[in-house]
Amino acid sequence: MTVTAVRKDAEALTMTLTAEFDASPTRVWELWADPRQLERWWGPPTYPATFTAHDLAPGGHVEYHMTGPTGDQPRSFWDILEADPPRRLVFLDGFAYADGTPNTDFSRSEGRVTIEPIDGQRTRMSIEFHYASAPAMEQYLAMGMEEGLTGAAGQIDAILAEDPAA
Repeated sequence: MTVTAVRKDAEALTMTLTAEFDASPTRVWELWADPRQLERWWGPPTYPATFTAHDLAPGGHVEYHMTGPTGDQPRSFWDILEADPPRRLVFLDGFAYADGTPNTDFSRSEGRVTIEPIDGQRTRMSIEFHYASAPAMEQYLAMGMEEGLTGAAGQIDAILAEDPAA
């Protein structure tokens, strides 16, 4: 499995997943930049994602839903704060109602993706979520955020193995 660590820091209000890949930083960035590739791994295996809007430029907006085993389709969105291909992506993550409007029952979290080369042939990707408060972090963790993100990232090696030079 590609995931090397998941760290939760209650004081800093963060959860960080770190994974390593036998691919270049540019190739790992493409997993984010291409919505068809992103849908193949962003959702955990039992909740695959479908991206309906995808603009990773600063000020851009991303919309997607996941489809669960019973057909439920929770919706989410990102507002892109920073994009520095192939090194960094920062976004505000939120849940949405079926019509796409923000669901304010959930606070937004900030996602920070860092992609860096290691030992000349591999790449380390870290995905850090920063939560607005301790109750917000507890809410996300209780919903299975750690297990879902770990399962999602665990799908990346198979994608890279299909077309490592892409």
